[in-house]
Amino acid sequence: MVTLRVGRSVARWRVWSTSASVVVTEPATLATARELVEAELSEVERACSRFRDDAELTRAERAGRPVPVSPLLAELVGAALDAAERSGGDVDPTLGNDLARLGYDRDIAQVRPDGPAVLPVRRVASWRDVSLADGVLTVPRGVRLDLGATAKALTADRCARLVRDRLGTGVLVELGGDIATAGPAPDGGWTIRVRDRPTDPPATVRVTAGTAMATSSTASRSWRRGGQLIHHVLDPRTGMPAPRVWRSVTVCADRCVVANTHSTAALVRGADAVIPLTRAGVAARLVDDQGRVHVLGGWPS
Repeated sequence: MVTLRVGRSVARWRVWSTSASVVVTEPATLATARELVEAELSEVERACSRFRDDAELTRAERAGRPVPVSPLLAELVGAALDAAERSGGDVDPTLGNDLARLGYDRDIAQVRPDGPAVLPVRRVASWRDVSLADGVLTVPRGVRLDLGATAKALTADRCARLVRDRLGTGVLVELGGDIATAGPAPDGGWTIRVRDRPTDPPATVRVTAGTAMATSSTASRSWRRGGQLIHHVLDPRTGMPAPRVWRSVTVCADRCVVANTHSTAALVRGADAVIPLTRAGVAARLVDDQGRVHVLGGWPS
């Protein structure tokens, strides 16, 4: 998912094996806006990257006991636990070991393209076993957290607010398809092109100031095991990739982390996703495994 606005007020680069974009309504602020976002991304990576031995989260997991953590890591873990509760456990951050077992134990660009088949195992932990209170985090011994379902989206929210507050400009921040906006929008709103993969059906929409959007996908971040194509969105009940009912789900909300919770949960729920999305009252666009598009909740035009 990329913005369509072009020119000097847009900066794009690669980070975390995905895209990053910053769009500002005041072109003179662009260079500083990018610096602010890049610094924030570095802080988040040091706090919770699953692929860094020196990450604060890794150290807390290894302790196997209550550990005081930084306000940033507490916010990131708190968002993951909130998403788990909001989704009834369908978005669960305790899947780090399961992802590693499936081969996703390093940056996606370095994951081996194929390997032996992987069978389901009995999961022994869930998000309810993780405790966070008053800045003290307790992760059961042997459990590894993966905050990927929420950390990127929360970071987009944080970056957009940071740029708005520091520079007084309207801003759109995109991190791998997770989009947050803050401050005034351009005339006519933010114009966004929605498409997960080059072969997927595209859509161009306009959204108002303060709107966030997230896309979750079973097509992106895929690799093979035992000759079968698997992906990174796991069903917490099995620790295995969710059935590929939907190629992608895009959701609009007032915060990107909320939109991402709904979009990720929809992939996990598969054919049962439509009713929860409707009840949540969010605008959503679902692309099924045949490439057909389904829209819900007043999807913007």
